[in-house]
Amino acid sequence: MRRDTIIAVLALAVLLAVPYVLPSRAFADFAIRASAMALFATSLNLLVGYTGLVSFGHGMFYGLGAYAFALTMQRTSLPLPVGVLAALGITLAAAVVVGAICIRLRLIYFAFVTLAMQMLAYSIVIAWEPLTGGDQGLQGGIPRRVVAGLDLGSQWTLYGVSVTVAVLGLLAMRHLTQTPFGLSLRMLRDNEARAGFLGITVWRTKLIAFVVAAGFAGLGGVLSSLFVSGAYPELINWPESGQGIFAIMLGGIDSFLGPLVGTAILLGLNDVVTRYTEYYGLALGIIILIFALGLRRGVLDVAWPGLRPGRRAPAAARGVKAAEGVKP
Repeated sequence: MRRDTIIAVLALAVLLAVPYVLPSRAFADFAIRASAMALFATSLNLLVGYTGLVSFGHGMFYGLGAYAFALTMQRTSLPLPVGVLAALGITLAAAVVVGAICIRLRLIYFAFVTLAMQMLAYSIVIAWEPLTGGDQGLQGGIPRRVVAGLDLGSQWTLYGVSVTVAVLGLLAMRHLTQTPFGLSLRMLRDNEARAGFLGITVWRTKLIAFVVAAGFAGLGGVLSSLFVSGAYPELINWPESGQGIFAIMLGGIDSFLGPLVGTAILLGLNDVVTRYTEYYGLALGIIILIFALGLRRGVLDVAWPGLRPGRRAPAAARGVKAAEGVKP
C-alpha cells in the first residue's frame, strides 16, 4: 500500500506539472474526459475482473451521478462539495435497490437484468422531460463555483481537480482490492461455493462490491457533468456500459491499471477516427475487434504480465489447502 501511494503521488505530481510544459487545451479536455471514464471503467472492473459479476448496465450509475449532480447544482444553492455528496448519496441509494434485485442472479441473468435496469433508467430520463430535459438533456449549464479558492470555471483548474480526483479514486480502489475484502471478492470470482463454505456471506459481499463500484462510477459521472456543464441522455444510455467493457478489454481485465490504459486508447481512437471518417462506429468496431482477437488479454496484460492480480493466486490456494489439511 505504501508503494502504491508513492506511485500515485508521483503520477499526480507529473500530471499537475504537465500544463507548465504542455499548455494544450486539447490535452486538458482529453485528460478531464479520461479522468471521468477511468473512474467508471475501473469501478466496472471491480465487478467484472475482481468479483466475476459481468454487468451490462453499470453505465446507469455513471449517468445517474451526472444527472443527480447537475440537477442539484441547477436547482439549489448548495455548495459544490455538498452537491457532490448529494449526487453520490443518490447513486449509492439506487445501487442498493438495484443490487438487492440483481446480485442473487447468476451469470448471464445478472448481466441482462442489469442491462434491463439501465434501459429502464434511460426511459425514465427521456420520459420525465420537466425534470431531466428529455432527449435534449439539462439545458442552461451548471454553475462552476469557486471552491477553496479554486475557480472551476477555468479549464486548467478543472483539469487539476479532475486528475486529482481520478488519482485519489483509483488509489482508493487499489487499496480496496488489497484488503481482506478485496481478497474475498477474488475468492467469490474463483470459487463461490468454497467461499461460502469458508464463512463468507456471498450475497452481502456481492452487494457491497456492487454498491462500492456504483459509487465510484457516480463520481466519474460527476466529473463528466462538470466537464459538459450539464447532463445528457447519452451518459445514462446502454452504450455507455459498452464503452466501459471495451476499455477493460483493450487495457486488460486482469490488471488493475488495465481499464485506465484502455480508456486512454479508446478515447484516443475516438478522437483520431472521427477526424477522418464519418463511419466512426464501424471503424472503431474493427479496431477493437483486432485488439480483442490479437491480444486476447488486453494491452497491459501482454506488455506487463507481472501486474496481473491473479499471480498471487497460487499462494492463496496453498493457504486454503493448508487450512483444509491437504498437502500443496
